[in-house]
Amino acid sequence: MKVIWSKNSSLQLKEFLKDLKEKSLKAASKVKNEILKTARGLSNNPEIYSPDRFKKDNDGSFRSFEKYSYRVTYQVGKTQVVMLRVRHTSREPL
Repeated sequence: MKVIWSKNSSLQLKEFLKDLKEKSLKAASKVKNEILKTARGLSNNPEIYSPDRFKKDNDGSFRSFEKYSYRVTYQVGKTQVVMLRVRHTSREPL
């Protein structure tokens, strides 16, 4: 399966990393590497993480994982995994 980052999720990740870099380059690098590594791993096993509990009427295709206080939501399709949203866990879900 191919892992694709939506424009929105890519921009959200860049913004969080930009803010984090101002505090610590090392922490920003660690967070970025871990999130990207986890996302790449979804190509082999996209259903490893639980269905997203915040998604209403979730048919099971919307899933999420958390790394270093960041919650990444993605959708599993037939041929691809689409990364949809990156948000800090302290923020309220939509």
